[in-house]
Amino acid sequence: MWIKSVLTEELTIAHVESASKKRVIDTLAQLFADHFEEIDADLLFKHLIGREKLGSTGIGDGIAIPHCRFPTQGRTLCACLTLAEAIDFDAIDHNPVDVVFAMIVPEGEDKQHLENLASLASALQNKSFVQGLREARDSHELYLAATKE
Repeated sequence: MWIKSVLTEELTIAHVESASKKRVIDTLAQLFADHFEEIDADLLFKHLIGREKLGSTGIGDGIAIPHCRFPTQGRTLCACLTLAEAIDFDAIDHNPVDVVFAMIVPEGEDKQHLENLASLASALQNKSFVQGLREARDSHELYLAATKE
C-alpha cells in the first residue's frame, strides 16, 4: 500500500486530545512543521483551514482527510491521528470524527494528488482497516495498522 511510502511513525499519533476541528488542524500543522524544517506551521494551518472552508474533509463514518497542496520539496506527506474522543468535523454524515488522515501534496501535482486522495479514501472505506486504526492502543500500533499491507 502506498501509505507506507508517505507515512512515518513520527507522524502517527494515537489518542490525541482535541476539542475541535480547528485544534486538530493546528495539531497537524505543528506536527508536520516539527518534522520538516521547510514547513511553516502557521502557513500550513492557513492552507488546511482554507481547504476546509471549501467543504469539510470529514468523509463520514467518523473519518476525516484534511489535505492541501503546499510547498513540500516535491514530496507527498501524510499524518495519521486517532482522537481520544470524537469531535464535530462538519462531516458529510454529521457524525463526529475520531480517525484523521492528513495529506500534504506538492503544489502542481494535481493528478498525483487526486490519485493518492482516492486511494486513501478507498482504504478508509475498508471497515477492517479502519477498525484496526481505532483499536490501536498506542502510536506504534496505530502506525502498524495504518501501514499494514
